[in-house]
Amino acid sequence: MVRGLVLAAAVFWVSQVLAAPPSLPSTFQSRLVDVGGASIFVQVGGSGSPVVLLHGYVESGDMWGPLAKELASSHTVIVPDLRGLGRSSRPGGGYDKKTEAQDIHSVVTDLGFDEVAIVGHDLGGIVAYAYAAQYPGKVTRLVFMEAPIPGVGPWTEVATMPALWHWYFGGPDAERLVAGRERIYFDHFWRFAADPSRIDDETRDHFASQYATPGAMRAGFAQFAAFAQDARDNQILGREQLTVPVLAIGGEAAFGSYPAAFMRAVASDVRGVVLPDTGHWLMEERPDVVVPLIRDFIDAGARQ
Repeated sequence: MVRGLVLAAAVFWVSQVLAAPPSLPSTFQSRLVDVGGASIFVQVGGSGSPVVLLHGYVESGDMWGPLAKELASSHTVIVPDLRGLGRSSRPGGGYDKKTEAQDIHSVVTDLGFDEVAIVGHDLGGIVAYAYAAQYPGKVTRLVFMEAPIPGVGPWTEVATMPALWHWYFGGPDAERLVAGRERIYFDHFWRFAADPSRIDDETRDHFASQYATPGAMRAGFAQFAAFAQDARDNQILGREQLTVPVLAIGGEAAFGSYPAAFMRAVASDVRGVVLPDTGHWLMEERPDVVVPLIRDFIDAGARQ
């Protein structure tokens, strides 16, 4: 049995190399952090004031390559894989974003940091909000990218959009339907780009291979199944408005102005940006615009 597990692990890691995937700078170091109930895979590089980068669904922390490289020249960049996704462990529960934010806080403190700037895309944006709301005074800047906040602001309107049917897709039957077809299933999500041809095959193959590993798709579905609990939690967390400066970014061909609308429901200092000719995949579609936009916003906080 042990030999079988070692062989399976070897096949997984080799597949990551052969996929020629997006990646963080080679100078980044990786480790697993036990957060109690889960082991969180984290990549860390650079030096200076810390910035946490939180990925969304279909992806892992590997998505942050261009931004991580830019920020690492003046910041310590912390890039976790969310609970259940990427190379983190896949426990049976704990996929509400309040708990996942606690996971990330444990990672931050394990690395020896207290106050951080946080950047979150998609599911990572929801976790970033839950982090800022639970740890007031511990977040210096918040970048909220292409995400909703369940339970507050225009949630009822967004939650009924037909294009977001996958929020309600999951369970054992769905897992069997998708098994072996992860790349086909994920092509649905890449269509949220303004021009899906901007997402190359290497990127698609890399992330599909990560979600094809045992338990990954179940954990992915669990992220959305937890939205009902997230909504209840956020209605309570949202009673105290965030005072941290927020940059809310939407793609014109995707969530557009919604990220800013969600954040304005829970925060008092929000700058909203809608990027033209851009869909959901901000980092993949427009890194030339998104990277300096985020860098300048984060650095403005570091100078204060």
